[in-house]
Amino acid sequence: MAKDKGKKKLGMTTLIFIGLFLGAFTGIILYYFVPSGYVRDTVLVDGIFYVVGQGFLRLMQMLVVPLVFCSLICGSAAIGDTKTLGKVGVKTIVFYLFTTALAISIALAVGTIVKPGLGLDTAAIQTQEVTVAESTTLTETLLNIIPTNPIGALANGTMLQVIVFALFVGIILAKLGEKVEVVSNFFAQFNDIMMEMTNMVMMAAPIGVYCLISRTFSNIGFSGFIPMAKYMLCVLGALAIHCLGSYSALMAIFTRLNPYKFIRKYFPVMSFAFSTATSNATIPMAIETLDEKIGVSKKISSFTIPLGATINMDGTAIMQGVAVCFAAQAFGITLTPTDYLTVIATATLASIGTAGVPSVGLITLSMVFASVGLPVEAIAMIMGIDRILDMARTMVNITGDAMCTVIVANQDGALNRDVFNSK
Repeated sequence: MAKDKGKKKLGMTTLIFIGLFLGAFTGIILYYFVPSGYVRDTVLVDGIFYVVGQGFLRLMQMLVVPLVFCSLICGSAAIGDTKTLGKVGVKTIVFYLFTTALAISIALAVGTIVKPGLGLDTAAIQTQEVTVAESTTLTETLLNIIPTNPIGALANGTMLQVIVFALFVGIILAKLGEKVEVVSNFFAQFNDIMMEMTNMVMMAAPIGVYCLISRTFSNIGFSGFIPMAKYMLCVLGALAIHCLGSYSALMAIFTRLNPYKFIRKYFPVMSFAFSTATSNATIPMAIETLDEKIGVSKKISSFTIPLGATINMDGTAIMQGVAVCFAAQAFGITLTPTDYLTVIATATLASIGTAGVPSVGLITLSMVFASVGLPVEAIAMIMGIDRILDMARTMVNITGDAMCTVIVANQDGALNRDVFNSK
């Protein structure tokens, strides 16, 4: 039975990869070889591809709030001891904030050395309208974590508030034990329902991925990349350094495990994150992969993964760091060491409570720009190519969540090393 299940999973992963590559191929063919017209633009790109792709994303987003809510309740209740839960929570949050600050430091270093904005012809780049985010203070950020109306937070999908409320419920269920057994069973069973619903939705993943990627490439082709190639390479380079360097080093130091074996096993989740460009959509797949292939107990992953999808945005922080350097260089603005520290602090705090949905990083980027007096108009220059970068940084975001989970699970004795080391 287990063998059959493994084959099924392998089949789905393969199909998602096929959908990814076929989508890219279809998009490029449409962009370069099919003339603009009703069939190409209205029927295919903005019709079938848009409806099916967005429909799939909405199905995944439909699952997120109830799944995260139940998963966190079950996870925190399973940990049981509030002291242990507190230790796991503190370790996880400290790790997430540390890696985010490290990520943006790497990005600023790469941006300063490579200088992607130097000598750029800003007139040659198509710009779009920029959505400016409202700046929030540290006090407001911290207070916004606490829900004034938990039902409202669930209804609006305010993830950090949902997480806080779920943790409270889970801790109380663990504390009261048998007195609330019926309620505990309800959430456990509802969590099973959500997992099964996720499996059903995931059956549509290859088609959803195909349509999303097809539409992306049919809109931008390769021509839109050329003026911004240096900026793109900077972002992708910084993402690679952080993912393959920083994460791998931390994992090797804290667990003595082979990080590249982890990346190989976790790659299907990474590719799914790349194709959907949303951290939230990967939560169910991430928890399952960590359990079955890497040996992390679900009581840990059901806590750390949803939390990471909300507060751990290393890929987004890297984009923001490079974008700051790019904008400053393009507009001839000199940044001081204090400005760099301000960017690190602002981007790290901005990652807390950022929604794990496509292109949200561009909105929070306006806050980072405002903190050091950079013109928000510069954001418009990078909007045209952001979709591809958004996909890449989402992949890094979810990889960081998973590596943190492995480290925390290892320290808590909730990691099966035999499963990790198996083929």
